[in-house]
Amino acid sequence: MNEPHEHLQTLTEIRGLMERSTKFLSLSGLSGVSAGLAALAGAFVAYTRFRWMPLMEAVRLGESPYGLVQPDSRWVLVGIATAVLLAALASGYYFTVRRARRQGLSIRSASSERLLRVMLVPLATGGIFCLGLVYYNLIWLAFPATLIFYGLALTSGSRYTLGDVESLGYCEIALGLLTLFWPSFSLLAWALGFGVLHILYGLAMYVKYERNTA
Repeated sequence: MNEPHEHLQTLTEIRGLMERSTKFLSLSGLSGVSAGLAALAGAFVAYTRFRWMPLMEAVRLGESPYGLVQPDSRWVLVGIATAVLLAALASGYYFTVRRARRQGLSIRSASSERLLRVMLVPLATGGIFCLGLVYYNLIWLAFPATLIFYGLALTSGSRYTLGDVESLGYCEIALGLLTLFWPSFSLLAWALGFGVLHILYGLAMYVKYERNTA
């Protein structure tokens, strides 16, 4: 009577082995939480540094009442974004390595290399594109562009990692497209996309995949 159950268990184990060989499954939900917190901190710094909503609307209309068109001010935003990126990468690396070690796996594998390679193209393209927008003072377009390109990277890489990443990618793309038509709320949308969505996604992934193995 136990033979069907044993066959099913064997098939499940084989499927798990095949999935681990083709997908990078050591992404930690805590990486998403830490990245989201870093993004919210960066958004808060940017908000307090500039009078944001009237400022972004003025920039969209080609005006500059608060001097954001000055190069020094523009690159302050780039500096804040870079600091957020570095903090997110550092914390993400730490939590992912920690989870991989608990699983007895290495983060350096064929699956992780495929994931990085697939995501690198939209991320690098989007980064250069957004720097060009900042250079030409199209700052109100740079914010939705970061969300859109990041979402494209997530959807592209989702087939090499946890499938839940694809849903997060679609949410980022949708938020970025909506922000194109409401530039005054670009910083709020950026905080929602990179901050709140990351935190919610990270917590959901932690509960789903990690809580019982931590």
